[in-house]
Amino acid sequence: MLRGINPLISADLLWVLDSMGHGDTLLIADRNFPSHSVAKETVTGRLIEMPGLLVTDALEAVLSLFPLDEFVETPILCMEQDGQPGLLLPGHEQSLAICRKMENRPVAMGSLERQTFYAASRQCYAVVRTSEHRPYINLILKKGTLNP
Repeated sequence: MLRGINPLISADLLWVLDSMGHGDTLLIADRNFPSHSVAKETVTGRLIEMPGLLVTDALEAVLSLFPLDEFVETPILCMEQDGQPGLLLPGHEQSLAICRKMENRPVAMGSLERQTFYAASRQCYAVVRTSEHRPYINLILKKGTLNP
């Protein structure tokens, strides 16, 4: 047991988060996302399971340890709903609010068309799969640095 670590963070997820460096990206995916096949193509080839959780639950746990990049305009990218470029769904809005709360600063979220998002996902460090039931609630997070 470790003190101060969110109990939703597994040993595998803790290893991934600790191993990532500045600028590396992490995908938090809904249950519809092709997580297994995409995870095989990521830097680590790892799929981390967070069963029973919504993306927003997983996001809050991850951000308790993971700083978002302050040197890019949009350290969070979401998957666009087909035919709705730039539209933030309620799950995206909730995720953005969590990011702003956890970072205690203004944070912007960008969006990518679905096929472009899939391509970007394959460049991630690892994939975290949740049981999120709402479609398109998939997020790519860019890791920042810890400042003293």
